[in-house]
Amino acid sequence: MKKLDISQELRSNAYPGRGIVIGRSADGKYAVTAYFIMGRSENSRNRVFVEDGDGIRTQAFDPSKLTDPHLIIYAPVRVLGNKLIVTNGDQTDTIYELMDKQYTFEQSLRSREFEDDAPNYTPRISGILRFGEDGFNYAMSILKSANGNPDSCQRFTFSYNNPVAGEGHFIHTYQGDGSPLPSFEGEPKLVGISGSIDEFTELLWNSLNEDNKVSLFVRYVNLEDKSEETRIVNKNK
Repeated sequence: MKKLDISQELRSNAYPGRGIVIGRSADGKYAVTAYFIMGRSENSRNRVFVEDGDGIRTQAFDPSKLTDPHLIIYAPVRVLGNKLIVTNGDQTDTIYELMDKQYTFEQSLRSREFEDDAPNYTPRISGILRFGEDGFNYAMSILKSANGNPDSCQRFTFSYNNPVAGEGHFIHTYQGDGSPLPSFEGEPKLVGISGSIDEFTELLWNSLNEDNKVSLFVRYVNLEDKSEETRIVNKNK
């Protein structure tokens, strides 16, 4: 698979929707994860990321303008023991709760489907990083309709062991803008990961469409001592 430039991928798509990047820093020292949200409606754009314990949650920037919390208010990132969970919806909680009962990542998601936002039927995308004494591994999932047909849910899980330094995978909800919005297709894209957490955060944020971007979360986890650094960027300030 050809390694893509994440900046070019984002710049060439005005509306990738919500996206997850997971991989390893170029120097090999850090596990890297990023999650961004975009919006076209006033309700979707009226959001910010805020820290919530070891993770984050979305909240309304202006509560008086919140018209429907369904599908837009949730915890995208939670930590369960040595696992970091990141998703584009409230399936974060499903994964957290069921994995705490010894279900696997894939088993946890069997109880969920794509979002109930006809006619888009937005895919649910999820990722998990597992940390151990010998480093980390990660997996990504997408639950989507059958080419817009809500009668069938298609489930795909991709696992990555011993991640290569300077490489990661990128999955997002939409192929691009449209009506209805066309769902992501294929396996997660192989992308390069470079720079410090601040450099990578700036690269991602500056590459997202200025009109549609809403919030960005980036975390670097030191693979030696498991210490972490987090950056949150919100368009609403």
